[in-house]
Amino acid sequence: MEKILKDAKEWMKSYMKSFYEDDETVMLGIRTKEIHTWYVTAYARDLAQHLGLAVHDVQLAELMGLFHDVGRFKQWQVYRTFSDAESEDHASISTSVIVTLPVWASLSDEDRDLMLFAINNHNKKDVAPAPSERHLGFAKILRDADKLDIYRVLEPYLDDAYGKGFAKQFIDVTDKESFAPGFLEKFVRAEQVDYNEIKTQNDRKLVRLMWVYDINYAWTMIRLKEKGYIEKIIASLPSNEQTELGFTRLRKHVDDKCLENDKGF
Repeated sequence: MEKILKDAKEWMKSYMKSFYEDDETVMLGIRTKEIHTWYVTAYARDLAQHLGLAVHDVQLAELMGLFHDVGRFKQWQVYRTFSDAESEDHASISTSVIVTLPVWASLSDEDRDLMLFAINNHNKKDVAPAPSERHLGFAKILRDADKLDIYRVLEPYLDDAYGKGFAKQFIDVTDKESFAPGFLEKFVRAEQVDYNEIKTQNDRKLVRLMWVYDINYAWTMIRLKEKGYIEKIIASLPSNEQTELGFTRLRKHVDDKCLENDKGF
Protein backbone atom coordinates (compact mmCIF):
# COMPACT_ATOMS: atom_id res chain seq x y z
CA MET A 1 0.00 0.00 0.00
CA GLU A 2 2.90 2.38 0.64
CA LYS A 3 3.99 2.29 -3.02
CA ILE A 4 0.39 2.58 -4.20
CA LEU A 5 -0.02 5.70 -2.08
CA LYS A 6 3.25 7.20 -3.31
CA ASP A 7 2.34 6.59 -6.96
CA ALA A 8 -1.17 7.96 -6.39
CA LYS A 9 0.21 11.21 -4.96
CA GLU A 10 2.49 11.69 -7.95
CA TRP A 11 -0.38 11.03 -10.33
CA MET A 12 -2.62 13.45 -8.43
CA LYS A 13 -0.04 16.24 -8.63
CA SER A 14 0.16 15.86 -12.41
CA TYR A 15 -3.60 15.53 -12.77
CA MET A 16 -4.33 18.73 -10.88
CA LYS A 17 -1.73 20.64 -12.89
CA SER A 18 -3.36 19.47 -16.12
CA PHE A 19 -6.27 21.79 -15.32
CA TYR A 20 -4.12 24.92 -14.98
CA GLU A 21 -5.11 27.88 -17.19
CA ASP A 22 -3.90 31.44 -17.63
CA ASP A 23 -7.22 32.83 -16.42
CA GLU A 24 -6.71 33.86 -12.78
CA THR A 25 -10.39 33.45 -11.92
CA VAL A 26 -10.29 29.88 -13.15
CA MET A 27 -7.08 29.25 -11.26
CA LEU A 28 -8.61 30.45 -8.00
CA GLY A 29 -11.03 27.54 -8.17
CA ILE A 30 -8.31 25.05 -9.12
CA ARG A 31 -5.94 26.21 -6.38
CA THR A 32 -8.73 26.12 -3.81
CA LYS A 33 -9.40 22.46 -4.50
CA GLU A 34 -5.73 21.63 -4.89
CA ILE A 35 -4.92 22.93 -1.39
CA HIS A 36 -8.09 21.34 -0.02
CA THR A 37 -7.00 17.97 -1.41
CA TRP A 38 -3.73 17.99 0.53
CA TYR A 39 -5.35 19.13 3.76
CA VAL A 40 -8.01 16.41 3.63
CA THR A 41 -5.38 13.81 2.76
CA ALA A 42 -3.39 14.75 5.86
CA TYR A 43 -6.42 14.99 8.13
CA ALA A 44 -7.71 11.57 7.05
CA ARG A 45 -4.29 10.05 7.78
CA ASP A 46 -3.95 11.76 11.15
CA LEU A 47 -7.47 10.84 12.25
CA ALA A 48 -6.97 7.20 11.23
CA GLN A 49 -3.72 7.12 13.23
CA HIS A 50 -5.50 8.66 16.20
CA LEU A 51 -8.08 5.86 16.04
CA GLY A 52 -5.30 3.29 16.25
CA LEU A 53 -5.99 1.71 12.87
CA ALA A 54 -3.50 -0.67 11.27
CA VAL A 55 -0.86 0.86 9.00
CA HIS A 56 -2.64 -0.47 5.91
CA ASP A 57 -5.91 1.16 6.96
CA VAL A 58 -4.21 4.45 7.80
CA GLN A 59 -2.74 4.50 4.29
CA LEU A 60 -6.11 3.55 2.79
CA ALA A 61 -7.76 6.44 4.64
CA GLU A 62 -5.04 8.73 3.29
CA LEU A 63 -5.70 7.45 -0.24
CA MET A 64 -9.41 8.19 0.20
CA GLY A 65 -8.59 11.73 1.26
CA LEU A 66 -6.34 12.14 -1.77
CA PHE A 67 -9.01 11.07 -4.25
CA HIS A 68 -12.21 12.23 -2.54
CA ASP A 69 -12.53 15.42 -4.64
CA VAL A 70 -10.70 14.39 -7.80
CA GLY A 71 -13.97 15.01 -9.66
CA ARG A 72 -14.01 18.66 -8.61
CA PHE A 73 -11.40 19.59 -11.21
CA LYS A 74 -13.42 18.25 -14.11
CA GLN A 75 -16.56 19.79 -12.60
CA TRP A 76 -14.92 23.23 -12.44
CA GLN A 77 -13.46 22.92 -15.95
CA VAL A 78 -16.76 21.90 -17.55
CA TYR A 79 -19.33 23.83 -15.52
CA ARG A 80 -17.32 26.62 -13.83
CA THR A 81 -19.17 25.87 -10.62
CA PHE A 82 -18.71 23.72 -7.53
CA SER A 83 -22.46 23.49 -7.05
CA ASP A 84 -23.55 19.89 -7.58
CA ALA A 85 -27.13 21.07 -8.04
CA GLU A 86 -26.05 23.15 -11.02
CA SER A 87 -23.78 20.52 -12.55
CA GLU A 88 -23.19 16.91 -11.43
CA ASP A 89 -22.64 15.14 -8.14
CA HIS A 90 -18.91 15.59 -7.66
CA ALA A 91 -18.54 12.35 -5.68
CA SER A 92 -19.88 10.43 -8.67
CA ILE A 93 -17.47 12.24 -10.99
CA SER A 94 -14.64 11.36 -8.58
CA THR A 95 -15.41 7.65 -8.54
CA SER A 96 -15.76 7.56 -12.34
CA VAL A 97 -12.21 8.95 -12.57
CA ILE A 98 -10.74 6.71 -9.87
CA VAL A 99 -11.85 3.40 -11.42
CA THR A 100 -9.92 4.20 -14.62
CA LEU A 101 -6.56 4.76 -12.89
CA PRO A 102 -3.65 2.29 -12.93
CA VAL A 103 -3.58 2.40 -9.13
CA TRP A 104 -7.10 1.00 -9.07
CA ALA A 105 -5.93 -2.38 -10.39
CA SER A 106 -3.38 -2.60 -7.56
CA LEU A 107 -6.00 -2.46 -4.81
CA SER A 108 -7.74 -5.48 -3.33
CA ASP A 109 -11.45 -5.95 -3.98
CA GLU A 110 -12.18 -5.05 -0.36
CA ASP A 111 -10.14 -1.84 -0.50
CA ARG A 112 -11.86 -0.81 -3.74
CA ASP A 113 -15.27 -1.37 -2.19
CA LEU A 114 -14.36 0.58 0.94
CA MET A 115 -12.98 3.46 -1.10
CA LEU A 116 -16.02 3.70 -3.37
CA PHE A 117 -18.39 3.67 -0.41
CA ALA A 118 -16.50 6.34 1.53
CA ILE A 119 -16.02 8.68 -1.42
CA ASN A 120 -19.57 8.28 -2.71
CA ASN A 121 -20.87 9.18 0.76
CA HIS A 122 -18.46 11.95 1.74
CA ASN A 123 -20.69 14.76 0.45
CA LYS A 124 -24.16 13.40 1.16
CA LYS A 125 -26.56 14.71 3.80
CA ASP A 126 -26.58 11.24 5.40
CA VAL A 127 -24.41 8.17 4.98
CA ALA A 128 -26.15 5.36 3.11
CA PRO A 129 -26.69 2.06 4.94
CA ALA A 130 -23.20 0.60 5.32
CA PRO A 131 -22.37 -3.01 4.39
CA SER A 132 -20.03 -3.29 7.38
CA GLU A 133 -18.54 -1.45 10.34
CA ARG A 134 -15.38 -0.86 8.29
CA HIS A 135 -17.36 0.78 5.49
CA LEU A 136 -19.05 3.10 7.97
CA GLY A 137 -15.79 3.81 9.81
CA PHE A 138 -13.92 4.93 6.70
CA ALA A 139 -16.90 7.01 5.58
CA LYS A 140 -16.92 8.79 8.96
CA ILE A 141 -13.18 9.48 8.78
CA LEU A 142 -13.47 10.97 5.31
CA ARG A 143 -16.53 13.06 6.16
CA ASP A 144 -14.79 14.48 9.24
CA ALA A 145 -11.55 15.21 7.40
CA ASP A 146 -13.47 16.93 4.60
CA LYS A 147 -15.59 19.09 6.92
CA LEU A 148 -12.61 20.09 9.02
CA ASP A 149 -10.94 21.67 6.01
CA ILE A 150 -14.12 23.01 4.43
CA TYR A 151 -14.45 25.28 7.46
CA ARG A 152 -11.02 26.70 6.58
CA VAL A 153 -11.96 27.08 2.90
CA LEU A 154 -15.19 28.92 3.67
CA GLU A 155 -13.91 31.12 6.49
CA PRO A 156 -13.01 34.13 4.27
CA TYR A 157 -16.50 34.17 2.80
CA LEU A 158 -18.12 35.23 6.06
CA ASP A 159 -17.16 38.73 4.96
CA ASP A 160 -19.71 40.37 2.67
CA ALA A 161 -16.88 42.01 0.78
CA TYR A 162 -16.14 38.64 -0.82
CA GLY A 163 -19.60 38.39 -2.38
CA LYS A 164 -18.38 38.70 -5.95
CA GLY A 165 -17.05 36.38 -8.63
CA PHE A 166 -15.71 33.08 -7.32
CA ALA A 167 -17.12 33.76 -3.84
CA LYS A 168 -20.64 33.31 -5.20
CA GLN A 169 -19.92 29.58 -5.12
CA PHE A 170 -20.09 29.82 -1.33
CA ILE A 171 -22.13 32.83 -0.29
CA ASP A 172 -25.37 34.57 -1.21
CA VAL A 173 -25.37 38.27 -0.36
CA THR A 174 -28.85 39.10 -1.63
CA ASP A 175 -30.28 39.21 1.89
CA LYS A 176 -27.95 39.85 4.81
CA GLU A 177 -30.42 39.96 7.68
CA SER A 178 -33.16 37.35 7.36
CA PHE A 179 -33.55 33.58 7.23
CA ALA A 180 -35.65 31.39 4.96
CA PRO A 181 -39.01 30.36 6.51
CA GLY A 182 -38.50 27.57 9.06
CA PHE A 183 -34.73 27.60 8.67
CA LEU A 184 -33.91 29.19 12.00
CA GLU A 185 -36.40 26.96 13.78
CA LYS A 186 -34.63 23.87 12.45
CA PHE A 187 -31.31 25.25 13.65
CA VAL A 188 -32.71 25.72 17.15
CA ARG A 189 -33.91 22.09 17.10
CA ALA A 190 -30.52 20.91 15.76
CA GLU A 191 -32.14 19.46 12.63
CA GLN A 192 -30.34 19.06 9.32
CA VAL A 193 -31.84 20.86 6.34
CA ASP A 194 -32.18 20.30 2.63
CA TYR A 195 -29.64 22.53 0.85
CA ASN A 196 -32.39 23.45 -1.61
CA GLU A 197 -34.04 25.36 1.25
CA ILE A 198 -31.14 27.83 1.44
CA LYS A 199 -32.27 31.31 0.41
CA THR A 200 -30.05 33.84 2.21
CA GLN A 201 -26.49 34.37 3.33
CA ASN A 202 -27.51 33.68 6.92
CA ASP A 203 -29.00 30.36 5.86
CA ARG A 204 -25.63 29.34 4.47
CA LYS A 205 -23.94 30.29 7.71
CA LEU A 206 -26.44 28.27 9.75
CA VAL A 207 -25.80 25.25 7.52
CA ARG A 208 -22.12 25.46 8.39
CA LEU A 209 -23.02 25.50 12.07
CA MET A 210 -25.38 22.55 11.63
CA TRP A 211 -22.50 20.54 10.13
CA VAL A 212 -21.18 20.45 13.70
CA TYR A 213 -23.93 17.95 14.58
CA ASP A 214 -22.58 15.64 11.88
CA ILE A 215 -19.01 15.53 13.24
CA ASN A 216 -18.23 11.94 14.19
CA TYR A 217 -15.09 12.11 16.32
CA ALA A 218 -13.89 14.13 19.29
CA TRP A 219 -10.53 14.48 17.52
CA THR A 220 -12.21 16.50 14.78
CA MET A 221 -14.39 18.57 17.10
CA ILE A 222 -11.44 19.54 19.27
CA ARG A 223 -9.62 20.89 16.22
CA LEU A 224 -12.68 22.77 15.00
CA LYS A 225 -12.97 24.40 18.40
CA GLU A 226 -9.27 25.19 18.67
CA LYS A 227 -9.25 26.86 15.25
CA GLY A 228 -12.15 29.11 16.24
CA TYR A 229 -14.22 28.37 13.15
CA ILE A 230 -17.47 27.87 15.03
CA GLU A 231 -17.29 31.05 17.09
CA LYS A 232 -16.39 33.13 14.03
CA ILE A 233 -19.56 31.96 12.28
CA ILE A 234 -21.64 32.66 15.38
CA ALA A 235 -20.16 36.16 15.64
CA SER A 236 -21.17 36.88 12.03
CA LEU A 237 -24.85 36.05 12.62
CA PRO A 238 -27.64 38.21 14.12
CA SER A 239 -28.20 37.82 17.86
CA ASN A 240 -31.79 37.31 18.91
CA GLU A 241 -33.75 35.01 21.18
CA GLN A 242 -33.91 32.18 18.68
CA THR A 243 -30.33 32.33 17.47
CA GLU A 244 -29.04 32.45 21.03
CA LEU A 245 -31.06 29.32 21.87
CA GLY A 246 -29.46 27.61 18.90
CA PHE A 247 -25.98 28.84 19.80
CA THR A 248 -26.33 27.61 23.39
CA ARG A 249 -27.44 24.17 22.27
CA LEU A 250 -24.67 23.96 19.71
CA ARG A 251 -21.93 25.01 22.14
CA LYS A 252 -23.05 22.35 24.61
CA HIS A 253 -22.96 19.74 21.86
CA VAL A 254 -19.43 20.82 20.90
CA ASP A 255 -18.20 20.65 24.50
CA ASP A 256 -19.82 17.25 25.10
CA LYS A 257 -18.38 15.84 21.87
CA CYS A 258 -14.89 17.01 22.76
CA LEU A 259 -15.06 14.92 25.95
CA GLU A 260 -15.95 11.65 24.19
CA ASN A 261 -13.48 8.80 23.82
CA ASP A 262 -12.91 8.00 20.15
CA LYS A 263 -12.87 4.34 19.16
CA GLY A 264 -11.50 2.63 16.08
CA PHE A 265 -13.22 -0.09 14.09
